[in-house]
Amino acid sequence: MTSWRSTTGSTTGSTTEGQLSRRARRREAVRLLRAQGRHGPELREVLPALTGCVLLLCAGVAGLVVGYRSLGVVVPSVFLALLAVVVPVVVGRLRPPARRRRGLYTAEEIAELDAAGLALAVCRMLRRDGWSVLPPSAERVRPRVRARHPRGNRLEVAFRPVAEPLPDEDPPDLRPRRAGTEPPLRLIVHRGTFTDRDARWARHRTGTRLMDGGLLRRWADGTSLERLIDLS
Repeated sequence: MTSWRSTTGSTTGSTTEGQLSRRARRREAVRLLRAQGRHGPELREVLPALTGCVLLLCAGVAGLVVGYRSLGVVVPSVFLALLAVVVPVVVGRLRPPARRRRGLYTAEEIAELDAAGLALAVCRMLRRDGWSVLPPSAERVRPRVRARHPRGNRLEVAFRPVAEPLPDEDPPDLRPRRAGTEPPLRLIVHRGTFTDRDARWARHRTGTRLMDGGLLRRWADGTSLERLIDLS
């Protein structure tokens, strides 16, 4: 009896661990998709809005029928006039999330992002410009974004927090590199303004480019990266 219980408990424990492992893998997959901007909203996120739309539609149809029978064609006319006013407002409220997923941000939206949010925005803007992008590194304070263009260009994006000096003391990249391959171009993104010292620092480091707040806002507004930064 003891052996049977032990075996049963071991089997149950293995099943539970397997389920937890599958859930962890699923959560990680969802996290990566969200980081890449390819994961749509979940049902629980859209269900309230969907329910509200269905109820509003049913109420509108019922109101039109009752109004038409009572007052004639004036009710549908007033309804269409109200619809012409309400629809643009609703579309305007729903548009920003879809626009951001396409890699388009306003200057105000860029200014409000934290480091992780800015890394996600840069990933989306790179994909908008045709780059293949890896998910941002998990580091919340100073994330990194790596990307490759179909033409063969490789890019590593670093983010400079406000009022922090450029990383002259950054350790060298010790990762193994295949023979004959050049290191990726390094782009340092800053929402503020770089000083003359920063520009001198970048000029003395081959393959380093600086993107200040002005260039970042133009990039977020839809201008392609290659028109803003020398990628050669």
